[in-house]
Parts: sequence; structure tokens; C-alpha cells
Amino acid sequence: MQPVDYTTMIAACSQLEKDWLPGRVEQVYQRDRYTVSLGLRTFKQKGWLDLAWHPQGARICLGSDPPRTPDTFTFSDQLRHQLKGFALIKIEPVTPWERVLDLQFAKRPGEEASWHLYLEIMGKYSNLVLTNTQQQIITVAHQVSSTQSSLRPLQTGQSYELPPPLTTQIPSLTEDYTTWQHRLSLIPRAIAPGLLKTYRGLSPTLVRLLLRRAGLDSEKSVDSLSSSDWQQLFTVWQEWLYILSDQEFVPVWTDDGYNVLGWNGWTTSKNVSELLNSYYTEQLSQQVFQQLRQQLEQKIKHSLSKLRTKRDTFAAKLQESQEAEQYRQKADLLMAHLHQWEPGMSRITLADFETLQPVSIKLNPEKNAVQNAQTLYKKHQKLKRARDAVIPLWQATLAEIHYLEQIEVNLAQLELYTQADDLLALEEIKAELIQQNYLPSLHQHVSNNKVTSEPHRYSTPSGFQLWIGRNNRQNEQLTFRTAGDYDLWFHTQEIPGSHVLLRLEPGSVPYEQDLQFSADLTAYYSQARESDRVPVIYTEPKYVYKPKGAQPGIAIYKKERVIWGRPQVAKAYLEANSQE
Repeated sequence: MQPVDYTTMIAACSQLEKDWLPGRVEQVYQRDRYTVSLGLRTFKQKGWLDLAWHPQGARICLGSDPPRTPDTFTFSDQLRHQLKGFALIKIEPVTPWERVLDLQFAKRPGEEASWHLYLEIMGKYSNLVLTNTQQQIITVAHQVSSTQSSLRPLQTGQSYELPPPLTTQIPSLTEDYTTWQHRLSLIPRAIAPGLLKTYRGLSPTLVRLLLRRAGLDSEKSVDSLSSSDWQQLFTVWQEWLYILSDQEFVPVWTDDGYNVLGWNGWTTSKNVSELLNSYYTEQLSQQVFQQLRQQLEQKIKHSLSKLRTKRDTFAAKLQESQEAEQYRQKADLLMAHLHQWEPGMSRITLADFETLQPVSIKLNPEKNAVQNAQTLYKKHQKLKRARDAVIPLWQATLAEIHYLEQIEVNLAQLELYTQADDLLALEEIKAELIQQNYLPSLHQHVSNNKVTSEPHRYSTPSGFQLWIGRNNRQNEQLTFRTAGDYDLWFHTQEIPGSHVLLRLEPGSVPYEQDLQFSADLTAYYSQARESDRVPVIYTEPKYVYKPKGAQPGIAIYKKERVIWGRPQVAKAYLEANSQE
């Protein structure tokens, strides 16, 4: 992930100073453990200013409206108590060429600042600190004790000290070419690390950009640079410094990220804040997606392993209990042939009542025939009771395995993060697992207005809409709320998979190619994705029911018809059309 460097930070501050200062703080909301949003209002507009101290994505930019969920963080509550109603009057670096910003707040524009909010954009050491005018720390996002850092502790009540200053050279437009070249040539090394270790305010991304614009290889040694190479690099160097001085930034997307200099870009963003918000929201969402998916995948895998072991244990007990009738039959035979028993016998062979085949019965020589028969009757009753007790447990275990296999299919389909809806669908799966007690509850109240994910949507050859659920919430929504009287409901036969709805208007009849298309995609979005042919059923939604007390996503059906789905055909179609 590309970090915010000094150039990007200045570009973001330049835009904010032009459009948003002064701005009154109407609200403070903490989006997550690393991001606080200040609700600002100016004479012309209102919006949310994001201040993030994320280890990989620390930044300052305008963000989207926060979600309608309660803010449960203590840090934002302290900021809200101190800053609400105050005016943000200034945003400036505390020291030239350092990535520490001082956001100043006053009761009214034009008055002296009453509060200072310091945003330290320093990678894994990033932080957000609120102080009063005497530089006493009122609250801090990440407290650093003296045991963690003897050089610079950050704790409530202590005096705020700036990070230690850098010792490298400050870039300057007044520096002449000869001095600049001499500094970079002092130590024989590659030009890229030479720039980074000689001058402050540079980042690896910016250095690569400078060298690419100058047409130089970053691995090229300073000793091997020709006079024209040095001249070209110095021209680009000054071009960068002029952009910083004039604050004429042009935010653009690049193949490997972004820059605010307008160089090597292929798409121009509206402004710096829009670019930063879009980039880091995307990158951090992708990071959260992968972490959450791995967490859920491990939990499901572990739970299924335990359940399958339990299933096998119950199956073994049921197999054993099938011998119950044999014990009763042997006891009946023994009681019917008491006259053949002799004292001290350890085994007796008797003819079966129906087949007349010989049946060998093991006996306890210390007991008489009646006592041995009673022992056999007791074993019969014990195994029968065990069977009656095990069957519902075995069935419940099978149902739970089927449910978790459905979750496993949903996770397999959410393999990569491609859009915001993917993360929403994954978070809905997590919420469901919390509700079903597979994951611990975080005791967070969720608003009824929370944005929900949408199902996959495709068009059949005849133009009908085909909707496919991405998780159990969507499956139930499609099957029991969205489905109309004229639609058709698809599902793989006895195989975990998505609920699929073919949307039909009154009087419309799908052709065979529409049914086959629907069956192919139904098979693809199932556990049998890698098969060549998969049985798929379809029926009218009115014939689909949810068993009482069943877990989410479970449904039974009747009056179904079977069609063979071809998941590999669906895969080829999706790859060719890239439809999402």
C-alpha cells in the first residue's frame, strides 16, 4: 500500500485550506480504531474530514458520510467533548518537511487557537494527539508509555513533544545544481537510495516517480550518471519543487497507485481528497476483506472438522445399535429351548424360528438359561434406548454440517475483493455466524438502516433477469421475500449452493436456453463448481418452504423438475463477459 508522503500531505492540506477553512465542527465520529471523522460546516458546504493514523494508511482527506451505527469509542467521545462547536481555523505542518500536521481550533474564526490536534503521519508510529494551548496532552489515540519509548512517551496529562527532527538535507529551490549534484555524489551508491538518504521529504514512491520522469533507472549508480542524466534529473527535481511551492497539484491515478503531481497518470481525479479517500478505502477494505475471510474460513473449517468427527461417532453407535434385534431374537430362542440348556454351558446352538439356520449364542456358565436370557433382553433394551437417543443427535449434526457447508460455499465464492459489495457480503456472513453462536458477539448494536449487499445479477439469452444469492441473508431474501408468483426458483439437488431466482413477468415463458443458462450458473455457484455436470432442480417459489426452526439459508421444496447444470460452461461465460 502506498503511504502518504510529504508532497501528498501538502496537496491535501492545500485543498482543505482553500475550500474548508474556517469550518465549524458539528460532530465527531470514530469510524474504526484508526480513523476519526470531523463533521465540518462552512458557509457553502458541509462534509466529513477524515483523520487516520492507520499504520499503512495514515492520511488527512475528506471522506464519505459515516455509517448510521453508534460510536462506541472513548477517544472520539473525548474529542467531541472538547472540539464540538469550535472552528477549525488552520492546518499546517509543525516543521517544514515533516509529516506532522497541527490542526488548530478556536471559538470563532479570527481568535487565537484554544486546542491543537496533531496528526502524525509516520507509518506504524502514526498517531493523533489533542493538546491545549500549554501543549498538555488531553487525549491521544495511541498512548505510548515510558516503557514502550523512553525517548518520546505520549500519555494523557504529559507535555506534548514533537517527534525528533530529521538530520537529512532540506530540499530547496535556491540550491544550485553544483551543490545538489555534489551532495548526491559524495557516496557511491544507486541514485534511488542516494536521494532518499540525502534529502528529507522524499518517499520511495516519489523517488521512483522522479527517476521515471527523468528517464533513469533507479538501480543506476551515481558514478555512472552522465552529465545529461544529472541535468535531466535536476530539471525534474526543480519541477517537483516548483509544484510544491506554487501548490499547483494535479491528482492522477497511475498503474501502481497515484500521485498528485500529474505525472505518468492515466486518469485525473476530481481533487486530492477524492483520490486519497478512494484509494485508501479500496486498499484498506481489501486488507480487511482478506483478514476477515481467513478468520471465517478457519472457523468454519475447525467447526466442520469437529462436527464430522461427532457424526462418525454417532454413526458408529447407530451401527452398533442395529444389533439390538439380534440380542432379542437370541433371548427368545433361549427362552423357547430352556430344556436344551445344561449347567456350565458357555455356548449353545439353536435353530432360528424362521430360517431354521443354526444360531450360536454365547452364555455365562455361572448363570442359568433364564438369567442368560434376561441379560440378552437387557442388552436389547439398552441398545434400543441408545439408538432412540442417538438418532436425533445424529440428525442434528448432519443438519449443522449441511448448514456450515453452505457457509463454506459462500466463502469460496467470495474469494477475491473486487468491489465494496464483497466486503458487505462477508460482513453479513460474520454477523450471521455471531447470531448462530459460532463466533463471539462484540455487543455492537446495528442500525436497521445499515447498507446491505446485493445479489449477483445476470441476463439470460432471452433477456430475463437471473438473481443469485451470495450469502444466506440474500438467499432467504430472494426465496421468501423477493420471489414472485411467476418466477422460477433454482438450486443444486442435495448439494450446498446459492438460491437462484429467474425473474419472469406475467405471461412470459422462458425458453430451453434460458433454463439451461440458469442451471449452469446455479451449478457454478455451488459446492460442485469443479464438476462437469451437476443435477439442478427448479420449481415455483410457492413450493419452497423453510422448515420450522431451521438455520438461515435452509429450504425444502416439492414438485421440482431436474435439469443438468454445466458449471464449466458458466465459468467460461463469466470469464468472457466479466459481468459484475
